[in-house]
Amino acid sequence: MIRLKTEEQIKRIEEACHLTARLMEELGSYMEPGMSTWDVDQYCYRFITDHNGVPAFLNYGGFPASACISINEEVIHGIPSKSRIIAEGDLVDIDLGINLDGHYSDMARTFIIGQSSDEKRRLNTVTEECLRLGVEAAGRPGARIQDIGKAVYKHATSHGYGVVRDYCGHGVGLAVHEGPEIPNYASTYLPNPRIREGMVLAIEPMINMGGPKVKVLSDKWTVVTTDGLPSSHFEDTVAITKDGLKVLTV
Repeated sequence: MIRLKTEEQIKRIEEACHLTARLMEELGSYMEPGMSTWDVDQYCYRFITDHNGVPAFLNYGGFPASACISINEEVIHGIPSKSRIIAEGDLVDIDLGINLDGHYSDMARTFIIGQSSDEKRRLNTVTEECLRLGVEAAGRPGARIQDIGKAVYKHATSHGYGVVRDYCGHGVGLAVHEGPEIPNYASTYLPNPRIREGMVLAIEPMINMGGPKVKVLSDKWTVVTTDGLPSSHFEDTVAITKDGLKVLTV
């Protein structure tokens, strides 16, 4: 079900999104080689709770951490661990949300740790561009949900990258996940509702250096590329207001 939000609800969701963006900015300078993903998750937990929030992902569906932290070939839903050590040149995807009094954010950024290869940097740049193009498509007058996926898919595949089809963006704001689903491709077999005022959407391209296929590891959470090549993931929460589209995670 698609839940249209009031102006007051969007304002409260935006507060959670601003806080999430602040955390993401801090993570960019906090992370360094030799640090465990558990260290990063604890940093996220302390930041969120110190600002009177609740980690939206913690215990959601049984997920055991505050942030999904996925490295290189891990696409999404990586479980933080004391044994998973961040190395020089890694792509580290941080995906998290904050619950502020029942109003939810969702945001992801893939960080490059130190000096990395040109191939990884190019993948990350193109994925960030896919997010920007998806957001732009959502904000056009008369746009529909699949216009987002069309823009993402066209840009990613033009660079020879695989677009993950098994997972997608979604509505957000009064819960962690709401309707509609927002795939990063278009299909006549999928719903294609009109984008309307009051919608709050989490747009999140997941782009692979190699093919589009993924699989879930034995931990039943971590999604990886089947070919073992790196993946990148960027996500913003946006709202459709009477004045047009507004990116909230800034």
